[in-house]
Amino acid sequence: QVQLVESGGGLVQAGGSLRVSCAASGLAFSSYNMGWFRQAPGKEREFVAAISRSGANTYYGDSVKGRFTISRVNAQNTVSLQMASLKPEDTAVYYCAADRGLVRVTAAGYDYWGQGTQVNVSS
Repeated sequence: QVQLVESGGGLVQAGGSLRVSCAASGLAFSSYNMGWFRQAPGKEREFVAAISRSGANTYYGDSVKGRFTISRVNAQNTVSLQMASLKPEDTAVYYCAADRGLVRVTAAGYDYWGQGTQVNVSS
């Protein structure tokens, strides 16, 4: 059974930093591209970042480019998102997702999803 379990969410002040991580099990982790998405109340799920199987290629949404960094450790079956210079508009539930096919910047096509971790940024 495939499981993606996010952790590390919480409350942080604007301008601060936070790191969220995703632990994967039940799949050949290094065979999957990984992505982070977020969803705020009343809004559609938004692409945040993605990373290729080897970690050589990374992609970011325009709203987080230059502030967030995605990374992975295949030996530990984990993918992380380091978030800096956080803004109140970064408040959302953050989800990790796994895709055996292409590196995607849209939610459609990802094979597996975690349950999400809440990130709140106060002004």
